[in-house]
Amino acid sequence: MIDIHSHILPGLDDGAKTEEDAIAMANAAVENGIKTMIATPHHKNGRYENTPETIKLHVSIFNKLLKDLQIPLTLLPGQEIRLNGDIVKELKNKELLTLNHSKYLFVEFPTGHVPQYSEQILFELLIAGYVPIIVHPERNGELIRNPLRLYEFVKQGALAQITAGSVKGTFGRNIQKFSHQLIRANLTHFIATDAHNTTSRSFLLKEALDEVKWVFGTDYYTMFLENSELLVANKDVHVFEPIMPRKKLLGLF
Repeated sequence: MIDIHSHILPGLDDGAKTEEDAIAMANAAVENGIKTMIATPHHKNGRYENTPETIKLHVSIFNKLLKDLQIPLTLLPGQEIRLNGDIVKELKNKELLTLNHSKYLFVEFPTGHVPQYSEQILFELLIAGYVPIIVHPERNGELIRNPLRLYEFVKQGALAQITAGSVKGTFGRNIQKFSHQLIRANLTHFIATDAHNTTSRSFLLKEALDEVKWVFGTDYYTMFLENSELLVANKDVHVFEPIMPRKKLLGLF
């Protein structure tokens, strides 16, 4: 399996603190069935800044360490970018990293709300040839209250990625319920771990995908499994037609 969202690089953000932490995370990922992982440190979220050069250097160093330790895991470079008004310009100036140098990039909203300019920036990214992926929408306060906003972003051409732990209920029953509703409404296209450690924010990718297969069927399971592979290969991913989120239809809270 491929995990497209992780915070495994030591000392760069609120993920792995030390090299030992990162090695423990790598072993946990392999035990979960993950063979390839995109390292996506936070960038410009008001707390952390990680340049492309820094990330690529740390990925190279850690891949060598994994090889020396005979841990069968390969890291690829990426970034979790807080949405801002300069994002298109910074991409053109090579000041940001897409996911494994593809057309896909992560964009993160603040936890509690969606900036007013989001639709415009997402549109500008699409026009520039990039495909923005909104990370963990199931944990954004405004999208929980008004999932129609996510529907509008997806109809516009943006994609979304939910967290494996959300699918399994590690963030609480309401987040789990909302995650399932987003899957049912075709408003998410990737499941990834967003792993930060081996305890409270670890790897549940296999468990989440197994739950998807059981609850939603093989088509959704296959879509999520293959979409991560297609992203890494910089190919077009599978997209089901989104369903407008009406309370009567989805039972949204």
